Amino acid sequence: MKELLYGELAVIGMSGCEGFVEQVDRYLKEWRHHDSDDSTTYLIDADCPRFGSGEAKALIHQSMRGRDVYIISDCFNYGVTYNMRGVQVPMSPDDHFQDLKRVIAAIEGKARRISVIMPMLYEGRQHKRSARESLDCALALQELVNMGVANIITFDAHDPRVQNAIPLKGFDNVHPTYQMLKALVHEYPDISLSHDQITIISPDEGAMSRCMYYSSVMGVDIGMFYKRRNYAVIINGKNPIEAHEYLGRSIKGKDVIVVDDMISSGESILDVSMQLKEKGARRIFLFITFGLFCNGLEIFDEAFENGIIDKVFTTNLVYCPPELLARPWYHQVNMCKYVSYIIDTLNHDESISTLLNPVTRIHNLLDRQAKHLESLGDSKE
Repeated sequence: MKELLYGELAVIGMSGCEGFVEQVDRYLKEWRHHDSDDSTTYLIDADCPRFGSGEAKALIHQSMRGRDVYIISDCFNYGVTYNMRGVQVPMSPDDHFQDLKRVIAAIEGKARRISVIMPMLYEGRQHKRSARESLDCALALQELVNMGVANIITFDAHDPRVQNAIPLKGFDNVHPTYQMLKALVHEYPDISLSHDQITIISPDEGAMSRCMYYSSVMGVDIGMFYKRRNYAVIINGKNPIEAHEYLGRSIKGKDVIVVDDMISSGESILDVSMQLKEKGARRIFLFITFGLFCNGLEIFDEAFENGIIDKVFTTNLVYCPPELLARPWYHQVNMCKYVSYIIDTLNHDESISTLLNPVTRIHNLLDRQAKHLESLGDSKE
């Protein structure tokens, strides 16, 4: 029987997403029984060549008429470069976003539906106005929907309330909660996820909502730090942090999971980790959706060598350089299968509510881990 699809599926991977979309395509082919036919693909041949001046254009080499199109864009992939006046220039988030708009323009309104999967939201940290300043994220979302984008799917948005800028269009904010916990259990089979053995820590006030979700679903304690800033000084566009103050119960002898949406320089979260270690934390695991590591990896090398952190978990939703993948303190959480599920479900015009709410899967994981630890205890006896 022929599948009931919203439209013929088409997946476009923007520059730097080639490896990611190839894995997505592999899952889609497997689920739709095309795994024996290597010539079948849902990927669309599209590219954005550049002129010597640095200007660009988008080219799509296939028909888009009537297609259900999913464009995957990593706006923070600094590993992609282009030639401008004989110099190799790394692509900035602005360059990536412009290329995304070029591809949408090249579709020429022929697609039946366009959805943009932008794991880390472009300008997501510029989501609100607190002075005479631009509202870049809201403007970017409005640009996309005005060009014909029906759905925007992002992961762990810095502030999902920015979707209020496009109230009549689809905006889904996905969290990698289950995938993070699954990776932790796989990496540390001996870990106990019970309330008396582990605590969730929020490194600041902004991360409390995602930490509260972990805490409530897992049934464990939560603690938080708040940032005491110097509002009389502005350095690199922000008020510097003077200290992190801890609020919560004792963590002495417990494993700790610190949850946040991104690592930028890493200084803040390592300061939090150092304080947790001083308070008697046993092992410290960082659950970070996006690892940007803007100031390099050396400070994390030092923290690992000094026993401050045990493992950093980040997703492959943004670019990870080879030197990061080789670090002993790093574990990459693969999100390709999850993204494939989202695309496949939406292409069948079905609800993704169950994908967005992984409570049942998390509880099953907790039960399996508890039974695993119980069996280990029995075998030792």
